[in-house]
Amino acid sequence: EALYAAYALHPAPAYLDHPGLVGIFARVLGGGTAPSPVQAHLVTAVLATLLPWVMALACRASGATWRRSLAAGIVVGLTPEIAVGLFAMTPDLLLALAWTGALGTIAAAMTSPPGSARAAAAFAAGGLLAGVAAASKVPGLLLLAALPAAYLAPPLRRHARTIAPWAGLGAVAVVVVPVALFEAHTGWPMLHHRLVDTQPSPGLSLRNAGALVGGQLLYLSPIAAGLALLAAREIWRSRGDAVGRLLLACFLVPLAPLLALCLWSRTAEPHWIAPALLALAPAAARAKWTPPRRLVVASCALAAVLVAAVHAWTLVPSAIRLAPASYDARLDLTNELYGWPRVIDAVREEALESWSPGAERGEVVVAGPHWVVCAQLEAALRGEWPVGCDTPVRDDFDTWWPRAEWKEADAIIWVSDARFEPWPQVPSYAPLLATYVPLRSRDVRIDRAGRVVRTFTITVLARRARA
Repeated sequence: EALYAAYALHPAPAYLDHPGLVGIFARVLGGGTAPSPVQAHLVTAVLATLLPWVMALACRASGATWRRSLAAGIVVGLTPEIAVGLFAMTPDLLLALAWTGALGTIAAAMTSPPGSARAAAAFAAGGLLAGVAAASKVPGLLLLAALPAAYLAPPLRRHARTIAPWAGLGAVAVVVVPVALFEAHTGWPMLHHRLVDTQPSPGLSLRNAGALVGGQLLYLSPIAAGLALLAAREIWRSRGDAVGRLLLACFLVPLAPLLALCLWSRTAEPHWIAPALLALAPAAARAKWTPPRRLVVASCALAAVLVAAVHAWTLVPSAIRLAPASYDARLDLTNELYGWPRVIDAVREEALESWSPGAERGEVVVAGPHWVVCAQLEAALRGEWPVGCDTPVRDDFDTWWPRAEWKEADAIIWVSDARFEPWPQVPSYAPLLATYVPLRSRDVRIDRAGRVVRTFTITVLARRARA
């Protein structure tokens, strides 16, 4: 999330990880700069709360009754992947809303008379939302591939003979073309980063399959994962009508490459296949088969318990006392929500002490060993001091403040934590140690309920001549 806040400071059509829409979104929330956590979450909380209602409307537009549409919205809204994951300011929030909205509007178009004004308006809205999905996250492009596959299927031939669905797809160009042109002009860096730089030892393996299956059980909750399998059966059975064929295409066309990528990549995450699963809710809501009421209630109850447990673990510091003896605080990402304000204050103090009156921007820089640290610094400092980064692979900071530049600064405020090796002990920094000398160092220890969960080290390095 901090990286997306940093995007707001560097507007661009695309970044190494994602298209640029999330950066625009963050910049709007921050009023032209990186938003604060409060600014971001006041908005994301509202948008995340809207998603189950958008899903219910999509189910209704697909032909489900209001009762079953609302039930589907509740099941989706309580799914941990949605209830926890979409609270954050991420591309997934924008993707989920746009993808679900596209499903609903295009389903409404298909139930309208071919060639009617209502059908044309719905196809145009659906195409634009599909474009927003593609500009939010790369998997959104798979929705753009699924729509023509649906339009060309026999149940949709009457609509396919009109201009409306194809004009709707033309609306995609408004959002997608700037991203495509930027990527082509810069040598397709996002593609290279995703498929080459961040893929150590790729290949099909049982380990990858286990991570994918286990991830679904955790992200969806076990009973909801079972309901998803039943919904997949129903989406196949309903392929004979126009809406059924739409939902089938929007499920299978994205699922096939995303599933293959998850099985091939060791760095794949379970939520990568989530966009394809969104079509299962309308399919289940409109199906002739009805899941047992007790099963649905049990699914909602178990999911709600998991969601409540995650929120309690994150927001109640004393919950860490329940951790077992083998607990490793470095691996718990919720600890990232504690302590950064203290670190930023210390960084500002060291930067001001290292700065000389009349010095130019760039003579004092802040840097870290990995983008997960640098993003927090960039988002919090908001351009007050330039931030460089030394991630083992190329990252966005190499464009914003290249390594060749920040490694020539008069003073470097190096910020690291216990997840990374301290500055002097890293062999790859030997050339820098020949140029810089550590002047001083301080530790900032962050604790939760009396237990140290992060230890930050802030080291001031000065060029030897200056020292």
